[in-house]
Amino acid sequence: MKALELARHFIAAVEAGDTDTARACFTSDARIWHNFDDYAQTVDENMKLLGWMMKKAAKRRYEITRLEEIDGGYLQQHVLRLTNHAGEEAAMHACVVVAVSEGKISRIEEYLDPAPTSILQ
Repeated sequence: MKALELARHFIAAVEAGDTDTARACFTSDARIWHNFDDYAQTVDENMKLLGWMMKKAAKRRYEITRLEEIDGGYLQQHVLRLTNHAGEEAAMHACVVVAVSEGKISRIEEYLDPAPTSILQ
């Protein structure tokens, strides 16, 4: 899968809460690094986090503000709009640099402030 096609496919799966399809977008040894904790999650850890978000968020929607193919992958800027079960809304702005290897995500570097997810507690 080409980088931008993979990007759209992955976000659609995450937005839909389809963890099986999202997981299939990764290489087996992929890592997801976050700027706010300097930790590189495994795919299993990331899918656990995604599952938690699916339970806690009544709605979630990604607004892609920039998506560009770069050497070895893609760059994406987005706003994740979250609504909790009480109807409170939050917006989390993020930028991700994604490495793609043989049509799958091999690394994500996420730059974001996780504070808006506090509405999901």
